[in-house]
Amino acid sequence: MSGILILAFVISILSHGYYVGASVRSARDEVNFESVNLNVDLSRVLKRVNERFLSVAIDASLVAEEKFMYLLTSPKLRTLAKALSPAFLRFGGTRQDFMTFNPAFLHSNEYHKNSVFDADDLCERLELPPILEERLKQEWALQEVLLQKEDLQRKYRSVKFTEYAVDLLYSFTNCSGLDLIFGLNELLRTTGNSWDSSNARTLIQYCESKQYSMAWELGNEPNSYEKKAGIRVNGYQLGQDFIQLRRILQESKLYHDTGLYGPDISQPREHRRDLLEGYYVNGRHTSLNDFLDPEVLNTLALKTHEVMETVDLASPGKKVWLGETSSAYGGGAEGLSDTFVAGFMWLDKLGLGAKLGLDVVIRQVLIGSGTYHLVDDNLDPLPDYWLSVLYKRLVGPEVLSIEAFSILGKTKRVRVYLHCTNKKSTSYKSGAVTLFALNLSKSPARIAVPAMVSNSTVEAFVLQSEQPGEEGLYSKSVKLNGEVLKMVDDRTLPSLQGTPLAAGEHLRLPGYSFAFYLLSEAQALACR
Repeated sequence: MSGILILAFVISILSHGYYVGASVRSARDEVNFESVNLNVDLSRVLKRVNERFLSVAIDASLVAEEKFMYLLTSPKLRTLAKALSPAFLRFGGTRQDFMTFNPAFLHSNEYHKNSVFDADDLCERLELPPILEERLKQEWALQEVLLQKEDLQRKYRSVKFTEYAVDLLYSFTNCSGLDLIFGLNELLRTTGNSWDSSNARTLIQYCESKQYSMAWELGNEPNSYEKKAGIRVNGYQLGQDFIQLRRILQESKLYHDTGLYGPDISQPREHRRDLLEGYYVNGRHTSLNDFLDPEVLNTLALKTHEVMETVDLASPGKKVWLGETSSAYGGGAEGLSDTFVAGFMWLDKLGLGAKLGLDVVIRQVLIGSGTYHLVDDNLDPLPDYWLSVLYKRLVGPEVLSIEAFSILGKTKRVRVYLHCTNKKSTSYKSGAVTLFALNLSKSPARIAVPAMVSNSTVEAFVLQSEQPGEEGLYSKSVKLNGEVLKMVDDRTLPSLQGTPLAAGEHLRLPGYSFAFYLLSEAQALACR
């Protein structure tokens, strides 16, 4: 991939009854539902996103002590990661700009002889023993407390990592079917304030010697360097640094046309308009209501348009990515970002982001510090993980036009999106579509299937909290069609089956729920 792909990293906002198979519903439920009608266009593709649209990150904090990289050899974590393929895996974050490569073997001709691992063999050979895994998980929980203290104080330690960490990371991505993007330290500066690329060159040479297929990113949130490191890098200098990295990559036989991603941006400031614009909502000052507020969700559209306008002016045709994104910045919102309610933001961000033309959305994080991860400290999947897996299985890259209306006009509390069904991971007929919907209200909704697809059978995948009502929004467990989702064992996910509905039946969306509806016989012209 030639040229620099503009990567709008860390554009992060706070965004986000009765069950489909139930046979008994109260009279009160029947009266208080919101009736929703849909306008759809199945004749053309509105937008087309990357097949790795939903991607994930591993926070660079994991390498703060290299032993924690061995968590990546956990069979359980690899099983969870495989289910998210195809996807990019971005290794980076705040601490990438405080880490340097410190190889144990200094000469490149020794790498092949002395490197401990062969990444291809690791899928079968190297697995974390259960006793060691338990100990590392306990120690990681303590490590997170120290990392959070650093984040609050904005004082970051310099970290050195060796070939061992690189081998473990590449093995994890390779065995999981993910594509690695490695974040390089841009805060290594010369006296003239240009990027000191010598350490990056050493790392790139090592990775080339091992034939590691990967892409690269330079720096993390350069518009915050002054605050966290006392260094100012303006937009022009940042561009020069990227040109320098591109030249290094072009000298490589392996990486001469590999992906180079960035620059990424976070919080905009009036005097930082020389960099791409972005935004946040502070995770330390938020509430449950923000996660269910349609006005908060809608700010993604405004800010994305601003970023895209800047990109079109500076580099027409470049793709825009949304990365290191979750419900809130500052490590997430404690007690919210890893619970069921976070799914409303996450699913809406996926739906709206694709509709707006974002090419890739990278979720912060699969594993790492903070409270917005997809798996918990025990490596058990959280609600947003299950939501992500269902999205991967059911939703294709082709975005279709859809609008939802109620009697009072355009509905605010029921949000809907429509894609062609994922042809690669399902066996459904050509022309199938997947509708996904969110109900931000405690009252149930009834969605009328448009006449043009009313003859199609429907398979429903309805996600609700394990507990009913508002209290359930804080839950870390999720039900699919009434069944709590759990791994069968460390190497096996549940089957994630849908519930069949009769053709023409209204789609019933419980209060505080989100769902995928697969219309296998929609015969959408755009999806054939």
